[in-house]
Amino acid sequence: MAGVEEIRAGIAMANEKCNASVAALQQAAQALEEAQQILGQVTSGSTQPEVTQANSMLAEALQGISGQQNTIQAAVSSAESYAARL
Repeated sequence: MAGVEEIRAGIAMANEKCNASVAALQQAAQALEEAQQILGQVTSGSTQPEVTQANSMLAEALQGISGQQNTIQAAVSSAESYAARL
């Protein structure tokens, strides 16, 4: 069985990876927001269902990213709480 310091170090390393993934998701969200803005500008006034569908899908993707970020941050918090109790 791993010692306390080894466990804490492993948790810290895992949390660093989690924080990096949150940052990558933020970059993805920013790119999607830009894509959504561009799409909205170039299709302004269109009533075609594909345009509405594309915008809805991008909004859904953004919500999904936000949810994933929250889940990852909650996991980090839980792991930190565990490490603090060791």
